[in-house]
Amino acid sequence: MTSEARAGVAYALAAYASWGVCPIYFKAVKAAPALEVLGHRVVFGALLLAGLLWRRGQWGEVRAALGRRAAMGRLGLTTCLIAFNWYLFIWAVANGHIVEASMGYFINPLMSVAMGVLLLGERVTRAQVVAIALAAAGVLVLTLSAGKPPWVSLALAGSFGLYGLLRKGSSVGALPGLAIETGMMLLPAIGLLGWMMRGERAVFLTGSAAMDVLLPLAGVVTVMPLLWFTEGARRVRLSTLGLLQYTSPSMQMMLGVFVYGEHFSGAHGVALALIWAGLGVFTYEALSRVRRDQRERRAETARVREAA
Repeated sequence: MTSEARAGVAYALAAYASWGVCPIYFKAVKAAPALEVLGHRVVFGALLLAGLLWRRGQWGEVRAALGRRAAMGRLGLTTCLIAFNWYLFIWAVANGHIVEASMGYFINPLMSVAMGVLLLGERVTRAQVVAIALAAAGVLVLTLSAGKPPWVSLALAGSFGLYGLLRKGSSVGALPGLAIETGMMLLPAIGLLGWMMRGERAVFLTGSAAMDVLLPLAGVVTVMPLLWFTEGARRVRLSTLGLLQYTSPSMQMMLGVFVYGEHFSGAHGVALALIWAGLGVFTYEALSRVRRDQRERRAETARVREAA
């Protein structure tokens, strides 16, 4: 492995580990309403993103995107999706649903494949059908056990899957795109925080020094893992990122069960085993396809050299 690839793995692991332990932060600020935490996440995230864009010289990309109506329309939709996803995760952690939230991020890669088939008409392999069916069986087990669908898991997986689907087709880069999305949320977030503080519904600046320090850190918790992820994605193969991404929900689930004492039933175990089986089939098929493509490229290169 080259030094560049090692750096990429380190960046990616830093990002996924940060997302894996972020429930600790959201538990620490659970005294604040989820909407207030979301507001601070947007406001202080926007400030940090502005600084990062200036340092990287990417404000030009933001200005160029602002002039493209189609790009802005797509970013308007992704803004709604990521705002909902952020809010729901904050609420889930604060209200003791870390295990259910983590299940959503296990399901997410397979839901993304299903969305590609249903919404984009993408062709699906036999292995992917098996993987999706196993994940669906896991969701069915949870539904039958609880008497209702695992709405938190499905909503998190669905919103983030749709977000990824829309961002995939966007011509705007990751950091400028997030900056525009955060910018779209900025005025509503400032208005929300002002309304909450005026009505004495907010926790910020009401006497708790710890909360006054912790809430502004929501920007760091939001932006830095994404920055590390983009640095890692530039340096390592997509297949490597695909394997590493399961670090986050695994860590979140362990935190929920072993640190915060959330219930983990036999149904959770069966569902997780089915979802992991689906992820195993999906990952094996993806890695096999990558290796096959590499062999074909090497064979084509050899043929070209022989012909020369």
